[in-house]
Amino acid sequence: ILSRPRRRCRMRQEGDDSRLFFRGFQNRSQEKMKLRKRKSTLYLSPRKSTLRHGDLLGENIYLVLFTIALRICNCFLVQTSFVPDEYWQSLEVAHHMVFNNYGYLTWEWTERLRGYTYPLIFASIYKVLHLLGKDSVQLLIWIPRLAQALLSAIADIRLYSLMKQLENQQMAKWVFFCQLCSWFTWYCCTRTLTNTMETVLTIIALFYYPLEGSKSVNSVKYSSLVALAFIIRPTAIIPWIPLVFRHFWQEQKKLDLILHQFLPIGFVTLSLSLIVDRIFFGQWTLVQYNFLKFNVLQNLGTFYGSHPWHWYFSQGFPAVLGTHLPFFIHGCFLAPKRYRILLVTVLWTLLVYSMLSHKEFRFIYPVLPFCMVFCGYSLNHLKTWKKPALSFLFLSNMLLALYTGLVHQRGTLDVMTHVQELCYNKPNKSSASVFIMMPCHSTPYYSHVHYPLPMRFLQCPPDLTGKSQYLDEADIFYLNPLNWLDKEFHNDSTLPTHLIIFSILEEEISTFLISSNYERTAVFFHTHLPEGRTGSHIYVYERKLKGTFNKMKF
Repeated sequence: ILSRPRRRCRMRQEGDDSRLFFRGFQNRSQEKMKLRKRKSTLYLSPRKSTLRHGDLLGENIYLVLFTIALRICNCFLVQTSFVPDEYWQSLEVAHHMVFNNYGYLTWEWTERLRGYTYPLIFASIYKVLHLLGKDSVQLLIWIPRLAQALLSAIADIRLYSLMKQLENQQMAKWVFFCQLCSWFTWYCCTRTLTNTMETVLTIIALFYYPLEGSKSVNSVKYSSLVALAFIIRPTAIIPWIPLVFRHFWQEQKKLDLILHQFLPIGFVTLSLSLIVDRIFFGQWTLVQYNFLKFNVLQNLGTFYGSHPWHWYFSQGFPAVLGTHLPFFIHGCFLAPKRYRILLVTVLWTLLVYSMLSHKEFRFIYPVLPFCMVFCGYSLNHLKTWKKPALSFLFLSNMLLALYTGLVHQRGTLDVMTHVQELCYNKPNKSSASVFIMMPCHSTPYYSHVHYPLPMRFLQCPPDLTGKSQYLDEADIFYLNPLNWLDKEFHNDSTLPTHLIIFSILEEEISTFLISSNYERTAVFFHTHLPEGRTGSHIYVYERKLKGTFNKMKF
């Protein structure tokens, strides 16, 4: 009886020893049987295998090159003017920054309503061309536009990548198609407008925004891009108000988001803007405040025209969307709830801009890519009518894009080509002078001539003093053109050698043209839809006097 516990202890000890033996044997066998690591992509982690060979910007290199090539073609197929700001708030300013011995800055710059951050991009290009001795007028015109086209192509790719993350490649393909064939995107995306840069930065920022399902979330990157867009154009913050508010609402560490991201990024970007403007203005200036004060608080933009409150809903937004409109409406009912924030952003932007009296199509351009998401959903769900719908979208948009890009309002650029010839091809160019008797800022200026040719145009600064019944120089001129010309040029020696006018003005000043010995030397088509002070053609008149040296009155 006493020996039984001893036997049991021995048996347990022997059992434990056998278990330890087998465990040690298994461990040694596993160490011997370790497989050799293979370098095949099948064995790589998903994170490491996302970048495939031949990728660019995270997408197939051929897709990226196709998009860049398309936007370059887009650039060369837009040979018309849209609004004066695409020259006077970018290229003209950049030209003045680099070639300051001649150039012109509009009243916005003397009142410090605009910042130098955006023109600095083009001024850098001009400076490099100047240092290389390649600052020909054609390169000064096209290189900035090609740079803007490249940035727009990158934004297109980012929109495609975002939709591929949120949905799938099929859905991304339809959204990408809608984006590329949008007539208004084609019309605007290669122009040197702050609205174009605002749109580019908005799309790229959306790629890093924390949308549900996105795999490229980066709060620092998206908030930095939004801050940069605000610096370039302060109203760029309008579409981002609901987006940033949603991010803040869903963020668990709200204090960290504000203290460690929003505030530092805002401080750095605003400081850079202040430094840049301090260099070129010569004094500390917060142009973002001045811009918002003039356009929003004082609403002085009405000087350049006003529209009823419903204009964006009844005319502006439908015109910008074009034939995408029915697909956008259809897609709004089909898209999942997580895209509701994009629709809210579009409606919010339209409502805010509707409260301002001065309205333009380009103001709502930054939310157009948001609409393409819903158009893509519509196309993806079409079954029977998909091919006719695609053909309809493509043909209708391309016809409109080509007409507006190659025909409508092209005369103001063509006439500047004629002025270039006047500078570079005429042996007596030193005696030439040009007076542009058209609505102010109708044409580009020295950025499209690049020669210190004496030029003048009708001024139209708004009234900043609060005077009643204020009239600018252009208004006074058009009230009685003949009377104005007689008073301005009472001495023949001050008459310019060349006059540039719209065809609608010719009959009214014909007696002045005859008495001053002006003859029409060139005619340029401008538009099929003349209105107000804008005519269908542009006429160039040259004064035919022998041996007379004319100096223009400035």
